[in-house]
Amino acid sequence: MLDIKFIRENPVQFDELLKRRGLSAMADRIIQLDKQHRQILTDLQAYQSQRNALAKAFGDAKRAGEPTDSLAQESEKIKQHISVLEDTSRIEEHKIHDLLAAIPNLPAEEVPVGSDETSNIEVLRWGNLRDFSFLPKHHYELGEALGLMDFETAAKISGARFVLLKGALSRLERAIGQFMLDSHQTHFGYTEITPPLLVNDAAMFGTGQLPKFGDDAFHTNHHGNWLIPTSEVPLTNMVAGDILNHNDLPLRFTAYTQCFRAEAGSAGRDTKGMIRNHQFTKVELVSIAAPEQSDEEHERMTSAAESILQKLNLPYRKMLLSTGDMGFCSKKTYDLEVWLPGPAAYREISSCSNCGDFQARRMNTRYRADQGKPHFVHTLNGSGLAVGRTLIAVLENYQEADGSITIPEVLRKYTNFDRIGG
Repeated sequence: MLDIKFIRENPVQFDELLKRRGLSAMADRIIQLDKQHRQILTDLQAYQSQRNALAKAFGDAKRAGEPTDSLAQESEKIKQHISVLEDTSRIEEHKIHDLLAAIPNLPAEEVPVGSDETSNIEVLRWGNLRDFSFLPKHHYELGEALGLMDFETAAKISGARFVLLKGALSRLERAIGQFMLDSHQTHFGYTEITPPLLVNDAAMFGTGQLPKFGDDAFHTNHHGNWLIPTSEVPLTNMVAGDILNHNDLPLRFTAYTQCFRAEAGSAGRDTKGMIRNHQFTKVELVSIAAPEQSDEEHERMTSAAESILQKLNLPYRKMLLSTGDMGFCSKKTYDLEVWLPGPAAYREISSCSNCGDFQARRMNTRYRADQGKPHFVHTLNGSGLAVGRTLIAVLENYQEADGSITIPEVLRKYTNFDRIGG
């Protein structure tokens, strides 16, 4: 949610930042609605003052034994005016709220302007691409040949875009998630959380999934809860409505969960394999920071995600996303893209975003320094990493000519084996 005071005081800058996001100017419309609402509030306050004065006059007249009929009639008229203005105020307030709720976060100054991923900027490239002596296979070819990756049975149970992992592959996926959690806790100080996988409307609104992206999430019929599209939702909402102590910031949380996405807008994309399934596992990183901490925290969070790829010796590149490619809540996002030998392409494996105070305003999460006025926190989130996609990257980068998979050294204490197949 954007700060209406900023829009009111900086209409030209606001419209320019919206333009960088590919949106039309909206400042005049928002300011006009705000002006109407503020005038209604001014009128309401005037009538409330009149009501209070009449109440005092009524009491004085009654104690003095004077007639009160005219005062009572006038008081009833004032009461009706107040009722109408209160209803009108709520309607106008909802108009402004709904309008602001649909506007994405404003981009940071250094974010490149562009309509899509073609305007993203490569910040760095890490690792050496393996020189295969054979034609490398896709992960689904490897997994199916090993008899450990089953899309057909998953489809029988649940439909398209699901997978069933077996035996060593199931254990390898679990090992990858455990390795990530241990690394983030031990080396970067994140606190592990086991959050609910079902959340309410308020939680989804707080992190920006509602109302804009409701079609991309799974909604339950029983209690009206939502299956989490990412554990960013419960982790960030842990502090919804709170006033935090500045000395406790930043707060850092991590979780390894199943995630669920309808993929409503991805028809025809990545239909083969595990890249874009309805259900997937992910280790999430969330930070709650003071404004002066958030830029440094963003770099730190991204480096935590990068460290996983480096320890696994998986080549990747770091991309600064353009205004047209970054998410709704983000003011600045880095994507990490891992190299996949099967398609011979880099594919996203982590997205680390600084949301500024955008989500905090939606959640009403603030902090206080000493006894001063509370201020909105900044929230950050990132994948540390997408576990399923990391499994894909390990399979493809560590495959051998006979179709077997060598297990990366750092994972062997979790798997208790050093090879699958062969």
